[in-house]
Amino acid sequence: MLIKIRPDGIDLPLSSEITPRAVFESRRDFIRQLAVGSIAGTSLYEMANREAFAQTPGAQKLAAGTNPAYALMSEKKTPYKDATTYNNFYEFGTDKSEPAQNSGTLKTRPWTVTIDGEVKKPMTLDIDSLMKLAPLEERIYRLRCVEGWSMVIPWIGYSLSNLIKKVEPTSNARYVEFITLDDKKQMPGLRSPVLEWPYVEGLRLDEANHPLALLTFGMYGEVLPNQNGAPVRIALPWKYGFKSAKSIVKIRFLKDQPRTAWNITAPHEYGFYSNVNPDVDHPRWSQATERRIGEDGLFARKRKTLMFNGYSEVASLYSGMDLKKFF
Repeated sequence: MLIKIRPDGIDLPLSSEITPRAVFESRRDFIRQLAVGSIAGTSLYEMANREAFAQTPGAQKLAAGTNPAYALMSEKKTPYKDATTYNNFYEFGTDKSEPAQNSGTLKTRPWTVTIDGEVKKPMTLDIDSLMKLAPLEERIYRLRCVEGWSMVIPWIGYSLSNLIKKVEPTSNARYVEFITLDDKKQMPGLRSPVLEWPYVEGLRLDEANHPLALLTFGMYGEVLPNQNGAPVRIALPWKYGFKSAKSIVKIRFLKDQPRTAWNITAPHEYGFYSNVNPDVDHPRWSQATERRIGEDGLFARKRKTLMFNGYSEVASLYSGMDLKKFF
């Protein structure tokens, strides 16, 4: 059973603590039910995950050769079941099990992504054309969540810089904004005021051009499951997970820094940069250690959090910056 634990040994604060009281109270009801289920030998959380996993249809295979530069051969990959049933995707619910349970309503075909703003060649591409824009490759990336847990996932995609070159940003372009699907019929979580919708994230243009920034279409040799951001998302392994926007419908190139979802909701807790930094604590818990999902359960030894999640090659992007101020 997966239990949220803070680095100091106390139960980890839930990511929804900043949500309206009604949402928080519903979580407390869920925890009470969870305790009752545990007495019977199997938690409701585990039962929900098993049900969701069992109902996942066979996914389309997605061929891609592994890029040895991003193989992480010394680290064990997170089990597929854990990676697909323990998710943050608030458009489908705020509990970790809800995206797997609720995202079956998402229709990923037809799907188009519009790229516009400060570019010389704006375009709108259907998802299949977007996938064929550059050769796909598998990259095994660490993912670090701001809540204190991590995973190791084999993503499939190509460097975002390939798309950026195609649209030719103008000299005014300094930022890239990612806008996600906003459809209450497909995404029941959008009825909640937990965030300002649609979900928006952003990067500086030089960050978006870094080879590590991955435009992502699959994982574990298959197309992305709905709960993991189908049909297209960003994977940014040196930043906290919420920066990696899911189910993207628009990419805009801007002169000014975009307003992003979590930074709007709680700017004192979620900065624009949100680089993984063990020396900058979240206001309510330490970021110095992390818990690897799928690794020995409750008794797993916590890992030390690495600066930039271990991806030191991005350090030059922030040369001369105070990373405690620009968190």
